[in-house]
Amino acid sequence: MDLALAAALAPGGVRSVFQPIVDLDSGAVVAYEALARGPEGPLERPDALFAAARAAGRLAELDAACRTAAFRGAVGAALVAPLTVFVNVEPAVLDTAPLAELLAIAEQAPGQLRIVLEITERALAARPAELLRTVERVRSVGWGIAVDDVGAESLSLAFLPLLRPDVVKLDLRLVQERPGPAIAEIMNAVNAHAERTGALVLAEGIETEQHLVTARALGATLGQGWLFGRPAAGPVADRPVAALPLPAPAAEEPDGRSPFACLPPGVPLRRSPKALLIELSKQLEREAARLGETCVVAAAFQEARHFTVATGRRYRELVDRAGFVCALGADLPAEPLPGVRGAALDADDPVLGEWDVVVLGPHFAAALLARDLSDDGPDLERTFEYALTYDRDTVVRAAAALLSRVAPAVGGPRPTLPAPVPVRDPVLERALAAEQELRAERDRSRGYLARLEELVGTDPVTGLPGRQRIAEELETAVWSARAGDDGLALLVLDVDGVLTATGMWGHDAGDELLRAVADRLRGALRRKDLLARIGGHEFLVALRDLRPDVARAQALRIGSELLETVRRPVLLEGTDVPVGARLGLAVFPEDGPEADDLLRAASLNRHERTPG
Repeated sequence: MDLALAAALAPGGVRSVFQPIVDLDSGAVVAYEALARGPEGPLERPDALFAAARAAGRLAELDAACRTAAFRGAVGAALVAPLTVFVNVEPAVLDTAPLAELLAIAEQAPGQLRIVLEITERALAARPAELLRTVERVRSVGWGIAVDDVGAESLSLAFLPLLRPDVVKLDLRLVQERPGPAIAEIMNAVNAHAERTGALVLAEGIETEQHLVTARALGATLGQGWLFGRPAAGPVADRPVAALPLPAPAAEEPDGRSPFACLPPGVPLRRSPKALLIELSKQLEREAARLGETCVVAAAFQEARHFTVATGRRYRELVDRAGFVCALGADLPAEPLPGVRGAALDADDPVLGEWDVVVLGPHFAAALLARDLSDDGPDLERTFEYALTYDRDTVVRAAAALLSRVAPAVGGPRPTLPAPVPVRDPVLERALAAEQELRAERDRSRGYLARLEELVGTDPVTGLPGRQRIAEELETAVWSARAGDDGLALLVLDVDGVLTATGMWGHDAGDELLRAVADRLRGALRRKDLLARIGGHEFLVALRDLRPDVARAQALRIGSELLETVRRPVLLEGTDVPVGARLGLAVFPEDGPEADDLLRAASLNRHERTPG
């Protein structure tokens, strides 16, 4: 395989074939996509070729060879103006791609090549800073930008506002699969972007007349697929040729200034103590959680000490819901928490003097941009001047300013319990020490467990969130339900059988029964539902995304199924221990307008008989 890779990387080892891109209205060919092929043999297929180069650490060489072959092949096949050539760039080499060499090739080519650089979805999260720099460099020389495989991952939708691509290439499954809610969500985001920016929508994978009908229905004006021609060494012979009308560049591109400096002149500024900014930040975080995987969250906390244990807990939950999350500050590492991106900021970086929280999605944009006024006194009373803006252009610039500082993704396995800050955290250390002592001495007293849960936010018996940790998630769920997007119901399950097990075999047996119940509940619930242990024998379930008009009926049905699941006997010490369970139900907003009201109502009703 080494010899085959060496042959591929030798001059002339990589060649390009070209697939036509057509205007769906006129049928004219307006562009070709350059597709790499290796020399005849085991590495001729591009997937095998790139896998071998990646394994050998020679990906940058291969990427450069592919782009050189694309330019030279396009010139040799006379794919010059008015035609455009789409060329891919490998995400791992975005910041080192030798664009100067490629520009020299393009400038010396007869008939001036028109280039659109394709960026794959994988590049978006892996190297956001390098990606934004590459986009800036490419646009400075008059090339266009396309985002490939949009819809394959939700993250590609989250980054559309930041990249402002000239062409959005829809993943082929949108054309070839049966329409459903996921496709509708993608098309809402793509069409909103196209309407705002003038971007062109290109549908890939058009192989039949029915695919063509679907592509048009999705809003595509450009098409690519076997219906129009397969990849070949030269142009198709039976179609007219026309120019690809790319949208005019935006008047102002996002830059690398600090977020606060992105505010337009004359924006009214307010003054506030830090305590209010914290609450405003939490509100934006709740909005981001509601928006989900098509949302980017970017924040700056000045110093690592401000990224507290409680903040880390909230951002750990955001990682599971938002498409991309980053948190910057002095001494924060490249990955403050698993999935949260960061960077080591220079001492003179103006971001260190700011408190910024930016939330950006296809249909929502908001930013809290604040500058520290360097007051003395208690931390929560420090004063900032700030603006809370919903102007989309300002929010995009602020998000780009933060993402332009984010370090590349950390490779290798993630730590199982990273500290939110690189300095010693006495509270977290006490929690870990308590957990070790718990395991060593098997001290299961209620007071001890309650203290441990208070410190780490997690029930040490079941591994579920405890009452304090689940509180903020419930607030987010109630906020989303109040916005009218979905229904919400709370279930409280009171489990019987723990005392029986404890009395027969000790505390360990009671804990084992609780763990069995927790495992059963985990397996029966959807990922979007919330599950916590809130008391000795009590579990809380929050059912999200219910239909508001039938939320109570849905909750009763799910509750009945959960009771069936929980009430199966648990095998302990070779004996089937019977398990009883009672369930209480509360539905928003009939049973209460706030999370505490709903929890109280469900707890009070838990002894009532539930159908099923």
